Amino acid sequence: MGQAVRIPEPVRAVLARLEEAGYEAWCVGGAARDALLGREASDWDVATGARPEAVMELFGPDALPTGLQHGTVTVRTAGTGVEVTTFRRDGDYLDNRHPDHVEFTGSLREDLSRRDFTVNAIAMNLRGELADPFGGRADLAAGILRAVGRPEDRFREDGLRIMRGLRFASRLGFAIEPETDGALRRCAPLLERIAPERLREETTGLLCGRYAERILLEYPEVLGVFLPEILPCVGFQQRNKHHCFDVWAHTARSVGEVKPLPVLRWTMLLHDLGKPDCFTLGDNGQGHFYGHWRVSVEKGAAILDRLRFDNRSKKTILTLVDRHDTELPLEEKTVRRRLRQLGEETLRLLLEVKRADNLAQAPAYRDRQRIISQWEDLLNLVLAEESCFSLRQLAVKGGDLTALGISGPRVGEALEALLDQVVDGDLPNDRGMLLEYAREVLL
Repeated sequence: MGQAVRIPEPVRAVLARLEEAGYEAWCVGGAARDALLGREASDWDVATGARPEAVMELFGPDALPTGLQHGTVTVRTAGTGVEVTTFRRDGDYLDNRHPDHVEFTGSLREDLSRRDFTVNAIAMNLRGELADPFGGRADLAAGILRAVGRPEDRFREDGLRIMRGLRFASRLGFAIEPETDGALRRCAPLLERIAPERLREETTGLLCGRYAERILLEYPEVLGVFLPEILPCVGFQQRNKHHCFDVWAHTARSVGEVKPLPVLRWTMLLHDLGKPDCFTLGDNGQGHFYGHWRVSVEKGAAILDRLRFDNRSKKTILTLVDRHDTELPLEEKTVRRRLRQLGEETLRLLLEVKRADNLAQAPAYRDRQRIISQWEDLLNLVLAEESCFSLRQLAVKGGDLTALGISGPRVGEALEALLDQVVDGDLPNDRGMLLEYAREVLL
């Protein structure tokens, strides 16, 4: 673990001001954890024995009452905001998500006892001294994720902690302590009560973690509570020479092989959901999944809608799922056609998808990595030559066709027809030759 912990100056200033006024003040939560691990910490939250009204008075116009009912005041300092929250104990969690009330307390230990995992129940003061009543630093050193107190109580208080635990394990590579693991699995049905937006964010964090493959392989039944579409994939044998893993194991490995961008990780999670529904066995004993991408798109769309994805991400993910099995002949004409259909950004993402998909297949089939790289080289060449693959690049515009006597919707149709000729290499992107073709053929 990292030894030298540098608390940012704006946070130090808040801690110092509180201590000078006679109050306890500590950095708590993820920032203290990440700092001890030697990782770049982002959100530095402060917990204090000062009541919210005292914090408001102490910092005056720099204090904003952003959550007084929960004891939180945001202090503006050095161009940033630092959340300062009074030590508290929580009331009953009647909805398995939020306490029905909070009570302020003067005890740091009591405040830390309500937190989810021991590694998040460590506090650090201005001098770098630690308060660690639940052994969080030892668990950090051992790479263990352990609930504070009785695990089942923690998960029943807030069901989202189940997904937080999986996200932490995926991000940090920690093993979930057996008692905590058992409670997490038993309490998984609570995820049905969690807001879809929160499930989306936590799942995205899990998928983008360095150890996502392991977590997906170990906890499909937990994720299946709100992603039931994945469950038929678990253990489904592909019986195909290109595959040495079942559908879910292939999916998990493909997630781990692709770059940790949300659209790419979600694409790999969804890309083969349709396989169990499309399985057929050939006369030679080989399994086939004809048209599985179409079913994967349908199932994926249902998931993305249910988790309330934004339209842009949804469109990109479903396009990649739909195209992930598309063949890419090594020819310039195909490159230009794909650029026209998808655009450069999505096409490059598709190459990453195809790489990851192949890396999760049988080792004997890995020669496709070379083919994908050759295709990317050809893509770079086509782009460097500034080949025409969009209407914006076409040498002829709508006004040119109108001057020829083409009008109405036929203008757009004619432009598309001319672009087809250029993309397929049948005509150069030359204004004169395109106009001659339009005059002789399209008129």
